[in-house]
Amino acid sequence: MKFIYLVLDGAADSLKDKVTSYEKANTPNLDKIAKMGKCGMMYTIGKGIAPESDAAVFSILGYDPHKSYTGRGPIEALGAGLEIKEGYEIAFRANFATVEDKSLKLLDRRVGRSLLSEEARELAKAIDNLDLEKYDGYARVVATIGHRAVVVIGSRSHKLSDNVGNTDPAYEKMGKISVAKKEYQKIISECKPLDDSIEAKVTAELVNIFTRKVIGILDEHEVNKKRAFEGKLKANAILMRDGGGSLPKVEKIYERFGLSFGAIAEMPVEIGIARLLGMDIERVPPPTENKEKDYALRLDATFRVLEKMDAVYVHLKGPDEPGHDGNIDRKVKAIELIDKYYVKPLLEMVDLDDTAILVTSDHATPPSLKAHSGDPVPVVLYVPGIEGDMVSKISEKECLKGSLGIIEHGWLLLPKVVEYLNK
Repeated sequence: MKFIYLVLDGAADSLKDKVTSYEKANTPNLDKIAKMGKCGMMYTIGKGIAPESDAAVFSILGYDPHKSYTGRGPIEALGAGLEIKEGYEIAFRANFATVEDKSLKLLDRRVGRSLLSEEARELAKAIDNLDLEKYDGYARVVATIGHRAVVVIGSRSHKLSDNVGNTDPAYEKMGKISVAKKEYQKIISECKPLDDSIEAKVTAELVNIFTRKVIGILDEHEVNKKRAFEGKLKANAILMRDGGGSLPKVEKIYERFGLSFGAIAEMPVEIGIARLLGMDIERVPPPTENKEKDYALRLDATFRVLEKMDAVYVHLKGPDEPGHDGNIDRKVKAIELIDKYYVKPLLEMVDLDDTAILVTSDHATPPSLKAHSGDPVPVVLYVPGIEGDMVSKISEKECLKGSLGIIEHGWLLLPKVVEYLNK
């Protein structure tokens, strides 16, 4: 039997919302899977935790992030093709951002989502291999997609620690994972050591030096002068979060579940996790505004993976961004486009007598909150020969009625799925 694991990034909303994006969306094909399958709700890490995508994806692939995770930074670095020197380098997930001036007052955490990848690469070149002029410190910077980047803070002679806080004020570091804040001050946070070690103090100081130096360089960069002339926000600052100094030491996903996995992933963090877990990665171009073409490419890649692997993990980013922007109509449209251009042809082409399908999300991103939330997300599992719950629609309230019940932690999902597959 083949197994398709479909993740709709941030598609879920909150059970407290009067009407959710799933409820408003016209999704006949996702609804068909829900009617045939067993349904439930899942806290992707734990009740009340509003996770970032990295720790949530790690969790829903069957790994407890509290036990084995080392932070998003090293995973993003792996996805971007970077290696880090353990003990002397700390990798961070980064955003190009817009600040008013050297006061560090934030105008936009993501440059209004308008920064082109080509622009980001030019800006990154200007600050890559930056000399931090203290503790033999330096910074490596790689732009990935849009406003996203990886920053590696290193020292040639001083040991460093990843036990430091974020400069991105929207996320609070809790252990090795970060949690979205409901409210935050719109100013770049000072990076603070989270223990009394010399290594943490040196690392935090280098991060703060980097933050200040970058603003001076980027604000006058030709890319930003051109953007300002065109009436666009400048990408004149960098926010950093989720620092880590090593990759997690985990068993491969095949060893854990006895299934060979391939992955179709859009973002560096998902690519990094797939590499870490030993998945076969099928490359697809970055997402564009042409969703019909995007999803056709991802569908073709799905079947290429299934020709050689037992299972395929497909992560589609679409609904998350409009959730962050508070735009429920655009989020509804994003879900409908996945239903029309990916799920519909998938159901037409796949052998449903010999293929199991799991549909869920890595977290909820309610437009009412404009951020990730700690709400549970719908889970739909279709397995040939296993009687479904006959719910009327994929949605938070309908899936709550399903026989899978409430799954308290994301890492409990795949073991439950494998039980059904073995039946």
